Amino acid sequence: MYSFRFSMVPPSTRISNISAVKLVELFGFPFDGGTLLFPLSYIFGDILTEVYGYARARRIIWLGFFGNLLAVVTFAVVGALPPASVWPHQEAFATTLGVVPRIVAASFIAYLAGEFSNSFVLAKMKIATHGRFLWTRTIGSTLIGQGVDTLIFVTLAFGGTIPLRALWLMIVFNYVFKCGTEIAFTPVTYATVGFLKRREQVDAYDTQTAFNPFLFFRLGPRAQEPERGSTL
Repeated sequence: MYSFRFSMVPPSTRISNISAVKLVELFGFPFDGGTLLFPLSYIFGDILTEVYGYARARRIIWLGFFGNLLAVVTFAVVGALPPASVWPHQEAFATTLGVVPRIVAASFIAYLAGEFSNSFVLAKMKIATHGRFLWTRTIGSTLIGQGVDTLIFVTLAFGGTIPLRALWLMIVFNYVFKCGTEIAFTPVTYATVGFLKRREQVDAYDTQTAFNPFLFFRLGPRAQEPERGSTL
């Protein structure tokens, strides 16, 4: 059931990556368009790790990565093919969906580093708090994960291409916006986590989990140790 419930995680990351091509400005602050949707992937990641455990989150993170990779390869191949004589939009296609190696590499590195940092911190904090104070885990893990993601992506993707002041403004505004979104959605996260734990009778504690991010197909008992009866 968890794969179906979290089937929106990989698409949300792909949409964010495409939207990130455009730099926009609100209230004098520049940021990439992917910032608008990307925080949702962290909210989904928090819920997934809290209910089903790090090992399940690891699988979804890698599914998102490979989905993004497939999209990038497809766009690159389609963009390289000669356009039909009756289709005059090759330049627009290349501008919007064309593969920019630097941005693609920055996106992939930031995605993996940020998502795994987020899930790791949440899983460890859950053990430390004995399953209590959910808000400290969702917000605390987001502060770390989004910080890692934003710093890596903006620096690698845009460093040297825009003024340094604009670069730091983008990092700060993106980070504040993403973390603010997580905080604003805390009541929704609480409700969703409570519903899933009651509905599926699952409450995973990663006390014996192997946290190696590359064990993405490992879903045995050491990678998922469900417990019942924790409080939010």
